[in-house]
Amino acid sequence: MRAIRIIGRSIRDAFKSVFRNFSLSMASISSITITLLVVSVSMVLSANVNNFAVLVKKDVTIVAFIDNTATDEDILELEQKINKLENVESYEFQSKEDITKEMMETSDVFENIMNKWTLEENPIQHTFLIKVSNIEEIGKTAEEIKNMDYVVVVKYGEGMVEQLVKVFEVVEKISYITVISLILVTAFLISNTIKITIFSRKTEIGIMRLVGATNITIKIPFIIEGLILGLLGSIVPVAITTYGYLELFKHFNGQLFSPFIRLINPTPFVYYISGVLILIGVLVGMFGSWRAVKKHLKI
Repeated sequence: MRAIRIIGRSIRDAFKSVFRNFSLSMASISSITITLLVVSVSMVLSANVNNFAVLVKKDVTIVAFIDNTATDEDILELEQKINKLENVESYEFQSKEDITKEMMETSDVFENIMNKWTLEENPIQHTFLIKVSNIEEIGKTAEEIKNMDYVVVVKYGEGMVEQLVKVFEVVEKISYITVISLILVTAFLISNTIKITIFSRKTEIGIMRLVGATNITIKIPFIIEGLILGLLGSIVPVAITTYGYLELFKHFNGQLFSPFIRLINPTPFVYYISGVLILIGVLVGMFGSWRAVKKHLKI
């Protein structure tokens, strides 16, 4: 019961202190708001860049062209061999008839030419469209498919794909380092802002010690005050992030510049970002207050 009374009284005192030291509280809240906005923007950009990299990797396809002399039994046997490869995630067979039909639907010129072809005259080849599990092993997988019977040509954008993977790996590392660095800088700035706020009230801490208050009794209200400041400071960044990203997604119809650069779906993405922002604000606010009070209690 005593612990509950202490916590209840500490919460009351923390709220009173926030309003009693309004100018200092506003300075802390403003600092938290600005730094969290920067973190929010960096997190949104980083997440979408990484999402784009993942989508591009998933879209990379190995196209295996089959010799027209292959019978249905040969194609079935080839399909079984492809299915047994460890790095193959999925595959799709497209017959020369299906490919011809699709091409005829895309252009009147193709339709005029291809309509005159008989099945024997049709030079288009059957193909297998193959998705891999690990894009870094795509070259090895393509080589294995190329060595199979009746496979005449294998294409997957060789050379360019490997370079693209390397670029994405660098971009992902840079984005992670940037976000982590910004979070650490944010923690430093917020913590020091709250330290200044606590420092200006060292007389109040001294009086509390003189009247016999224990260290824990002194610390708890300040830690809760830091929690409140962190929570209040995260409200604006959360609101701007949520509303801003929803409007951005709606305005660009979920993509930037082209259908290949797709934005992350707002739900539940904005809730994750909001949760992280609130968590950073609250934890750093509490830590900053705890560290500042602890320093003064040693004096």
